[in-house]
Amino acid sequence: MLNLVIFGPPGSGKGTQSAKIADKYNLCHLSTGELFRKEMEKGTLLGREVEKYIDKGLLVPDEIVLRELYRRASDHLDSPGFIFDGFPRTLVQAETLDRLLDKKGIPISLDISVVVEEQELFKRILGRGEDSGRSDDSVEIAKLRLNVYKEQTRPLLDYYSGQGKIVSINGMEPVDRVFEKICLAIDTYLVSRKVIPVVE
Repeated sequence: MLNLVIFGPPGSGKGTQSAKIADKYNLCHLSTGELFRKEMEKGTLLGREVEKYIDKGLLVPDEIVLRELYRRASDHLDSPGFIFDGFPRTLVQAETLDRLLDKKGIPISLDISVVVEEQELFKRILGRGEDSGRSDDSVEIAKLRLNVYKEQTRPLLDYYSGQGKIVSINGMEPVDRVFEKICLAIDTYLVSRKVIPVVE
């Protein structure tokens, strides 16, 4: 089973890349951001519960994220693998995910880190907000989300680096070129079980 985590700050393009990866490798795409936004649009109890965090640029509490992710992952255990998009976002989430997957004998294979310069991130986030009308893509919220990422999510780089699973990809290039580099890292792992730390 191929289990991937795609990791990067808001605006890094990880959602776009996740969808392409899931399609190419026939993986179950689990996106917490997409999941919660759909629930918010439907006005469900879960949607209302998470909206107060997302609209302020804050991370949804670990217990809510873990509960919902576990429910949805459990429905797709017959899949060839998973790509976790926007999860984990905290060390607690990463450690819990590892415990759950290790119990089933299906640990994380690779953690793909998409690297984008901060100025470019702001440009992408604000452009996305204008196009989609997302309430969490304003200037103030964008700054807060990036700060939250630095404080709570970036430490996961050390966590996965310690496991020898991090692959760093330059996310400043065109979408298709970024995807090519990600595929090179995945294909290398599938053939040799070796991790390329940086794909130039």
